[in-house]
Amino acid sequence: MLFISLPELEAAINYWRTQSPSIGDALELCPEVSALAKPYAVLIIQGAQRLAIDHLDPKALDAWNGYINHIRSNN
Repeated sequence: MLFISLPELEAAINYWRTQSPSIGDALELCPEVSALAKPYAVLIIQGAQRLAIDHLDPKALDAWNGYINHIRSNN
């Protein structure tokens, strides 16, 4: 089973925030950040340091994979 650490999830959220900043008066989050916000909140509320990757819903998994592909292409 693969896991995502809290700092890794934060890095993914920050990556997507720089790629697509919040917009409008309501500062609406981009779809990728919105998808990753729920697992991030779960980690924070539970006081956990990691999350099993298979607990991500499809949208969060797509956002995570997009971030990982970016990291791999820059290394």
